[in-house]
Amino acid sequence: VECLTDNRNRAAAEVRTIMSRNGGTMADPGSVAYNFNRKGVISITKADGVTEDDILMAVLDAGAEEVNDQGGGFEVITDPSQLVDARTALQEAGIDYDSAEAEFVPNVSVEVDAETARKVFRLIDALEDSDDVQNIFANFHIPPDVQAVLDADDE
Repeated sequence: VECLTDNRNRAAAEVRTIMSRNGGTMADPGSVAYNFNRKGVISITKADGVTEDDILMAVLDAGAEEVNDQGGGFEVITDPSQLVDARTALQEAGIDYDSAEAEFVPNVSVEVDAETARKVFRLIDALEDSDDVQNIFANFHIPPDVQAVLDADDE
């Protein structure tokens, strides 16, 4: 959880309260940082016949580490210091992107069941309602069969 605040104690107390009310626990600052790496992440929606090869050719010399097919789009991973170069390379190649940000990317993802996913979503929603919370990064993965159950519940 990344916060931007004028009062660190208030923000910490608010996040701690949100965590405890939603089944989470607060760890010491930075104690789970080893589970994540700071990376530049560029999201691209599949459109106009743009292929993974087109994206790879555009960003390979700009410092991209990998290009992942996410089903509905592509994700370009870079070192944070190479994010602007990769973004510029995409623009020069005429490829539109949805977002380009430095994020914490998990080293290992943990699969969750439907009940745990519901709890995690409730916690994330509560954290997002806080004025001081800027970003939330997590290492959970929802398998397609569990996602189908969650989608059926929403209908």
